[in-house]
Amino acid sequence: MPTASPRILLLTPPLTQLNTPYPATAYIKGFLGGRGYQVHQADLSLGLVLKLFSKQGLGRVFDEIERGNYQLSDNAQRMLRLRHRYEATIGPAIRFLQNKDLTLAPRICHGRFLPEASRFDNVADLETAFGTMGLTDQARHLATLYLEDLADLVKETVGPQFGLSRYAESLAMSATHFDPLHDTLQAPPNLVDTLLLELLDELLAQQKPDVVGFTVPFPGNLYAALRLAQRIKQVSPGTLTIMGGGYPNTELRTLKEPRFFDYIDYLTLDDGEGPWLRILEALGVENKIIIERHAELAEPEDGVSQASLPNNPGGAVEMLRQAQHDHLLASLDTSQFQRTFLRNAAGAVEYVNHPHPDVPHTEVGTPDYSDLPLGDYLSVIEVLNPMHRLWSDGRWNKLTVAHGCYWKRCSFCDVTLDYIGRYETAPATLLVDRIEQIVAQTGQTGFHFVDEAAPPLALRDLAIELLKRQVSISWWGNIRFEKTFTPDLCRLLAASGCIAISGGLEVASDRLLALMEKGVTIAQVARVTQGFTQAGILVHAYLMYGFPTQTAQETIDALEVVRQLFDAGIVQSGYWHRFSMTAHSPVGKNPAKYQVAAIGPEPGPFAWNDLWHDDPLGADHEQFGPGLAKSLYNYMHGVALREPLSFWFDFKTPRPTVPRQLIGQALQAPNNRRSAEAKPDFAQPNRRLFWLGNAPALRREAGRKGPRAVLTCYEQAEDFELTTSEVIGAWLHELLTRLSRDYDAKVLLKEAAATFPTGAGAWEAFLESEPWQLLREKGLLLV
Repeated sequence: MPTASPRILLLTPPLTQLNTPYPATAYIKGFLGGRGYQVHQADLSLGLVLKLFSKQGLGRVFDEIERGNYQLSDNAQRMLRLRHRYEATIGPAIRFLQNKDLTLAPRICHGRFLPEASRFDNVADLETAFGTMGLTDQARHLATLYLEDLADLVKETVGPQFGLSRYAESLAMSATHFDPLHDTLQAPPNLVDTLLLELLDELLAQQKPDVVGFTVPFPGNLYAALRLAQRIKQVSPGTLTIMGGGYPNTELRTLKEPRFFDYIDYLTLDDGEGPWLRILEALGVENKIIIERHAELAEPEDGVSQASLPNNPGGAVEMLRQAQHDHLLASLDTSQFQRTFLRNAAGAVEYVNHPHPDVPHTEVGTPDYSDLPLGDYLSVIEVLNPMHRLWSDGRWNKLTVAHGCYWKRCSFCDVTLDYIGRYETAPATLLVDRIEQIVAQTGQTGFHFVDEAAPPLALRDLAIELLKRQVSISWWGNIRFEKTFTPDLCRLLAASGCIAISGGLEVASDRLLALMEKGVTIAQVARVTQGFTQAGILVHAYLMYGFPTQTAQETIDALEVVRQLFDAGIVQSGYWHRFSMTAHSPVGKNPAKYQVAAIGPEPGPFAWNDLWHDDPLGADHEQFGPGLAKSLYNYMHGVALREPLSFWFDFKTPRPTVPRQLIGQALQAPNNRRSAEAKPDFAQPNRRLFWLGNAPALRREAGRKGPRAVLTCYEQAEDFELTTSEVIGAWLHELLTRLSRDYDAKVLLKEAAATFPTGAGAWEAFLESEPWQLLREKGLLLV
């Protein structure tokens, strides 16, 4: 515990998702707040969008365009002529997307309410896409196109680097040298930058932070983070700046650029909890806490007012603050720092990593979303893809079931990095404690589990704990399509609130799946996706093309497999990614093993992760991209599933060699007793029995062959009855009643067999009987 607690401000710079907070600041706030630190967080990604897309913000955009000397496209000129309609509709459109005024939907859909520019030129058939009853969804999609039109106008004129989900991304992509970023930061801020800096100035005035932390999850967040840090150094040079996040964790692990530290004092890698603790402990030991809480600066001398400080960067107050800041950095004992880059007294970049143990996954605390304006986020529908909609529409609480990946073998993945390579779990009881805390704080019951690949057994335990406590949530996340996900487990997950899963089919070729050490086969993926689909869970497949040595024939064969999966109705959503070789993946570390050659870029003093490569044995991968994307879009909507695959390409392609019934034959595997997911019940004695239903009612009645038992099961949608012998009925009634009331009773199938009534016949025969099969159909699971 520090002897004096610094004020900490955590910032998410533009731009991330608009529908829900990026969770990094909530995680660190929850962790540090649990240790007594004063922490405030702000989402400047959302803040910038709301400030820009307001009547006042658009007014400033149009004013600057009219004053400037821009070469406007016909589309931009048309939008300029519609200025007053945009200014009149932006407020209502934003409120609608915030779910604060849904009655606007009919006007948006039918009243020509929103001005339309180029994004509306290729609008889909909305009635087909959303149905006749999906009025609100149609309006949400149209309002999203309207915002994208405005974003295009901003990008063409006053903010060349602006985008609705990224900002100046190109400056950070494969940025082996810092010069382009540094030069841009030395130029005067454009209008979008200015709006962002105004938001920062307000926050600094309100919070007066001693330490400001930035999360930079993606390349499209880096420029804004550095622009904000630059402003902090100008107006409050005594404030420490710290950066972490996904982009540094992958791109900046070999950082040698000293100019970066003109903006950021400390850059941390991997999980932030440990590095933040070491930095704050050093501040506490030094007990100076950033110019002693600015006490002597409360009333600046020589008549300098606080209000004038931002415009007086060279003044005496700023010089004093800078001197105190430099003294603080020089006086801190950094020897105990963990996974932290800094600029040392000699002006060189130094990486300090004292071998402290990592903070266990069980001790990271519960994400804290307080002080984020949860009601102000925008639910948008950018593309008509059911899984992408989950990413962009609705407020989802983010949580991690386990740290890292339990598989960590895929050759295209950054398995050597901590966020994947260090696998740790937390007990289901703790996870549900966190879920209940988050629901109580946010009022939202939607959860996105952001694991690299959620472990099936951990999900099983989580589902049982949710059902035990009667915690009703909706959740989705990423998995591996492995055989542990049996149809029964899928049904259990659905009962606990699972609505969708995504998983990597990648290249639908058994040769390439083995080469990338994916650990699955096409047939296995088919059976697992069928289990999820039958349980009512949406399935999204990550697809990859361009893996090393992938031929044109394999690319076409993979598309045929994908076509069959959609035709069978067992995959509902998908997305093709082009293979990218990274420095921290097995392919990047040993290209020769995969018969490719790394051809650049040469490592520089700044970022280094994405590698260029030559694939002499592979196809011309780039030419396949448009056809793969077009075919998948149509398959998702059930269109052209029977067209020949050559239909999607404007060049000659080979015919598929995959059997037309490959997926259909794989789905017949329940008749193959060698299939783990197709074993009969008697062959699974160590599986746990789980009953999704309620305690049944039992009555006895006379039958032609003597007394019999009738069990009536009362369920949510419909009741059902089963009739059996009196002795078996009493046994089933006791078993189902116990299972419905005692979730801690882990009754294995073999334990149930041990209590099966003597004289009731053979156990294996009973497991094949009509009453047992009816119960299995209605919700008696083996998990």
